[in-house]
Amino acid sequence: MKILVVNCGSSSLKFQLIDSETEAVSASGMCERIGLDGALTYKKGGEKHERTLDLPDHSVAIQVVLDTLLDKEIGVLESLEEIQAVGHRVVHGGEKFSSSVIITEEVLQQIESCNDLAPLHNPANLLGVRACQKVMPGVPNVAVFDTAFHQTMPKKAYLYGLPKEYYEKYGVRRYGFHGTSHSYVSARLAELAGLDLHNSKMIICHIGSGASISAIKNGQSVDTSMGMTPLEGLLMGTRSGDIDPAIMEYICNKENLSVQEFTEILNKKSGALGLSGISNDYRDLMAAVEEGNEDAKNTIDVMIYRILKYIGAYYLALGGVDAIALTAGVGENNIKLRQRILDGLEAIGVVLDPTANTTQGEEALLTKPESKVAVWVVPTNEELAIARETAQLL
Repeated sequence: MKILVVNCGSSSLKFQLIDSETEAVSASGMCERIGLDGALTYKKGGEKHERTLDLPDHSVAIQVVLDTLLDKEIGVLESLEEIQAVGHRVVHGGEKFSSSVIITEEVLQQIESCNDLAPLHNPANLLGVRACQKVMPGVPNVAVFDTAFHQTMPKKAYLYGLPKEYYEKYGVRRYGFHGTSHSYVSARLAELAGLDLHNSKMIICHIGSGASISAIKNGQSVDTSMGMTPLEGLLMGTRSGDIDPAIMEYICNKENLSVQEFTEILNKKSGALGLSGISNDYRDLMAAVEEGNEDAKNTIDVMIYRILKYIGAYYLALGGVDAIALTAGVGENNIKLRQRILDGLEAIGVVLDPTANTTQGEEALLTKPESKVAVWVVPTNEELAIARETAQLL
């Protein structure tokens, strides 16, 4: 089965065409600046093609993707009938969805009812679904939710210390995100570490510009660092992570800001970017540290400290841990930051193998045989996870 995986943003559309039987990626790419002066990046094998073109809306973007896949020179399809399904990343499913679903009109309405919980993401995800339905009528669409994997969290992990009516009336609780990544990586970690997924304790660290950590027990998420929105938890590229909620009122009064304006600051101007005043890219920050920049050093210290705090908390919550995975941009590629994380885990018996820690973007065991906890690099593959979910449903 050939599955088109779509990850739709407000002005972008990422895609991969995956064969569900071989799990090979035939082609991939991204449409950017939809609604403006659009651009398409398309990859097939070792080839890369870039075009600027008019992309007034997402339906046109989807049509451009399909036309490119059918192109006689660079395409990989002879007919659109070869695409048997479309798998969509949907950020927020609230409590309505604990697993992936085949999209119907009723499902779309239920996703739309979660828009208040993810106003920056869900409307864009819906645009992608509608666009595919318009351009490929009759082809089944599947929604794969970032929040679904974490729906196994117990109440003690997802309830906030607020009046219960806010949960009952508005669904205010911890949902967690990056669920597709945490699900894929935890299953792969169990294979690599020789564990029985359904009788195991793992901690998955998705450390990139967006970052989250989850506690996985017997293959199920029992806690995760992100909350009702992706803003809670670790220090991230531009997100603040955990802060005292009273800070919002304090700064809004001092700076004459609205709640909406300050929320924008927390999401897009805080985190590593805001604290360092330099960049949200940790490679830039590490270079600045080497040059003696104190703000960059403080930012890296805060990032590492929070990662270690969450791992330590989940170690206790799980009653120990069999294996830990590092994934996403930093986890897969940043050797120096990985070393600092593992050095900080000496208290739970982690022993880093410096030679093994030279790998980038590949699966690797980072710890020595005497380490009490195995720590692995496990590259995430959310698109493949979405394709698998789609194929399984259909």
